[in-house]
Amino acid sequence: MSGLRYVYAICRPFDAALQAQVTGVDGAPPGQLSHHGLIAVVGTVPEGDFGEEPLRRHLEDLDWLSATARAHQAVIDALTAVTTPLPMRLATVFRDDAGVRVMMEEREAAFLRTLDRLDGRVEWGVKIHAEAEPAPAAEKPEKAASGRDYLRQRRQRNRAHEEMWESAEKFARRLHDTLCGHAEDARLHAPQNSALSQESGRNVLNAAYLVPRSESEAFVELVERVKGEEPGLRVELTGPWAAYSFAGLEDDADDADGVDGVAREAGS
Repeated sequence: MSGLRYVYAICRPFDAALQAQVTGVDGAPPGQLSHHGLIAVVGTVPEGDFGEEPLRRHLEDLDWLSATARAHQAVIDALTAVTTPLPMRLATVFRDDAGVRVMMEEREAAFLRTLDRLDGRVEWGVKIHAEAEPAPAAEKPEKAASGRDYLRQRRQRNRAHEEMWESAEKFARRLHDTLCGHAEDARLHAPQNSALSQESGRNVLNAAYLVPRSESEAFVELVERVKGEEPGLRVELTGPWAAYSFAGLEDDADDADGVDGVAREAGS
């Protein structure tokens, strides 16, 4: 069965060696394919799994998708430790090296512009989850003496929950404004669905921040200081990642299709 060329990322040539133990998708170690001033980090994968029809079926298999995402992310993480990669979309494949080089030729200018913009920078993710406050076990709800009492108690409970969510959202806005002041750029992503993320509580902040490597330690310390500051709120910091949220090649709409943030949590 023939093999296809799987592309993990585009980057500039680099001298440092990747971690020896890193293997990519389907267990194949990543290699490099050069074209002008760019490097494509590639691997070989079986057409029986990554051809158009089998890949469509595999993408509905959560176990297969998760394992592939982890292998993809392992390569991206290893690259991030030694250079600035532009991650390609999960399961980006070409028939052969010639196809990869054609893609690099067509998008060379956009790749170089984005690499210049992101050089020496990494992405940090910050999420805030608000936990619903459970009623203390010792406090049993007051038995309603009438329908009017029942409605009053219900309005009080609703008001308490609304105030809790408002407080959580105010905290999230304050933290986001503070972190923006310590980052070069920021992106607000849609709140995560707890049923999909399997995280408890309501996601009130899901943001990414572009930070110079040299300033990452200070950024991390800033986030760590606010953890536990607000009861009922859980602050989560992830990274450093390749700059997934900032790698969109905004000057060319077609370019945005290929450079994409893989599901980082699936790969972690």
